[in-house]
Amino acid sequence: MTIFNFALIRSVRSLPNLILLLGLPAAVVVLPVGGWHGLPLGYHFYGILLLFAASKLVHMIMEDRKNKILTRIGVAPVTHFKYLSQNLLAFALLLVGQSAVITCSAWLMHADVFGSLIQLFSILSMFSVTAISFSLAWSSMFRQPESSTAVMLGIILIMAVLGGTLFPIQAMPASLQKIAMVSPTYWFHEGIMLAKNGGLFAEQLTPLGILLLFAIAFMLIGSRKKLA
Repeated sequence: MTIFNFALIRSVRSLPNLILLLGLPAAVVVLPVGGWHGLPLGYHFYGILLLFAASKLVHMIMEDRKNKILTRIGVAPVTHFKYLSQNLLAFALLLVGQSAVITCSAWLMHADVFGSLIQLFSILSMFSVTAISFSLAWSSMFRQPESSTAVMLGIILIMAVLGGTLFPIQAMPASLQKIAMVSPTYWFHEGIMLAKNGGLFAEQLTPLGILLLFAIAFMLIGSRKKLA
């Protein structure tokens, strides 16, 4: 069995992971439109769910390190790149697949809200990859998964505020609005609103490109920690 297949199987073998991958997304699609943003509430908060799901998946790598599994893998003919890339590809496949289901659900239940489903899927998929990269970079700074999880909850809350999830960004002071632009959640929210408005796809390239840069930067930071 390849590392990729094993990562897929153990990702869906855990009850908390199943809740994050299947249970909560099911709730996302049925919530009604509400709030100042004019979006279905579930889609408005979906970015936060993706951050939690990515964090939970990436923490399996930390568990491997804690349980010395990485040390045993390190003496096998498996490179750090192969182990990490196949795990991250498996996690990305799960979250991008989830985003595809969420997009199809938008077509079935909220077709009058979103002007472009292609843009919606694009921004959800790109943010999924960014969330995984961010979780990898974040977890690389901790030795214990428990410590990383405890602080991660607060970080996600701050990112939710900066991304305009809890209240409108326009209600923030001008200085805080500028700081918010260095948060991936800000550009996720921008992308979602562009998908809602249904303009030209070229307009979506800015949030997609910035999220891609975030993903590359986080990946470079997080992948520095070797197997042993």
